[in-house]
Amino acid sequence: MIVRWQAHASHALRSFHSSATARAGLISHIGKQPIVYPPTVSLAPSPTAITVKGPLGETSVPLMPFMKLSDIAPNTIAVAVENPKERKQRSMWGLTRTLIHNAIIGMTEGFTTPVYLVGVGYRAALEPDPRGKGEGRSGQRLNMKLGFSHSVFVSVPDHIKIEVPQPTKIVLSCTDKHKLGLFAAQIRRWRPPEPYKGKGIIVGNERIRMKTVKKK
Repeated sequence: MIVRWQAHASHALRSFHSSATARAGLISHIGKQPIVYPPTVSLAPSPTAITVKGPLGETSVPLMPFMKLSDIAPNTIAVAVENPKERKQRSMWGLTRTLIHNAIIGMTEGFTTPVYLVGVGYRAALEPDPRGKGEGRSGQRLNMKLGFSHSVFVSVPDHIKIEVPQPTKIVLSCTDKHKLGLFAAQIRRWRPPEPYKGKGIIVGNERIRMKTVKKK
C-alpha cells in the first residue's frame, strides 16, 4: 500500500513539474517587456552587439546570434529570441533585455550606491594616490580605519567616481552597474558585517540579520 502511494505521489510530482515547465518555458516575463529610451540616447545594433550612446558616454552590450531586436514604436525596442523553447535562449532573453536597459540608464543617469562604515572608530577619507594616475587608476585612493592596527588603502579605478560626504559614508558612482557592484564588494570584503553587533561595511540597503548571543 505504501509502495503504491509513493509511486502515485512520484507520478503526480513529475506531471506537475513537466506541465509547469511547458507553460512557463515559452516566454520570458522580463524579456518580453519593451525597452523605452529617451531621445538623448541612440542605439546602433549589429549582428554581434548593440551600441548605446548617451550624454554620459558610450557602451556596448554583446548579442548572441539568436537574439532579435525590433523597433515597435518611436524610442522603443523589443527583444526576442528565435526559439524560446530552447533553454539557453530563454535564459539569455531576459538577461540581454536587462543588460540593454541598464546600459541605457548608465549612459543617461548613471548608477550610485552608498557604502556605510558601522563601528567604533571606523572612518574613511579620500586622498591622492602616491602612485598617481596609471592604467586603471584614477590617482585617488580610500584611506579607511576599520579596527585594524593599520590603515586600509583601496585604489579608486578610473571608471569610478567617489565622494566622502561623511567620515562613515562613501558614495560610489559609475555608468556601469556591474563594475560599480564589483568595486563596492571589494571595499566590503575588508570588513563584512557581522551578525552579533552589526559592525562592518554595509553596501546600499543591505540588511543584517542579527543573532543573539547564547548565554550559558
